[in-house]
Amino acid sequence: MHKSLPVFCCIALLFTCNVIISPAVRVVKFDALEHLMTRNTEKIEVINFWATWCKPCIKELPYFQDLQNQMADRVNITLISLDFVDVLNERVIPFVERRQLTPEVLLLDEIDYNSWIDKVDPSWSGAIPATLIINHQTGERKFHEGELKQGDIQNMVKELSN
Repeated sequence: MHKSLPVFCCIALLFTCNVIISPAVRVVKFDALEHLMTRNTEKIEVINFWATWCKPCIKELPYFQDLQNQMADRVNITLISLDFVDVLNERVIPFVERRQLTPEVLLLDEIDYNSWIDKVDPSWSGAIPATLIINHQTGERKFHEGELKQGDIQNMVKELSN
């Protein structure tokens, strides 16, 4: 037997195990979202609130994927699912995998929306989709409640990049 074969098999097994146990969606509490909103980074932060049952949310998800494809070197994109945790495995993860979403996807496990919505933006009624864009370097923020149209997110990012 070739000496490198066992090493290759171990590496292949580790990689396979990592793929199997690595979730497509992480469940987080609000403090993880707060970290995104306050972290020190040169990239523009784009945080979108959505759910698998929200048709306007689903309609605009490709815009965030396009932004990821075009500007990943300048933008952090996080898609925050507001689905319930109990549908994570049978609904949210398959949805993300089917759509091949490459931005980070988090499921926010905070059902008391009134305790955190104003911390995202005081003008937010709680309706989704909703998008928050932050330039951490300047402290500028843009918040958009409602469905975005093609090109809207790119324009909002450009406005905050200047």
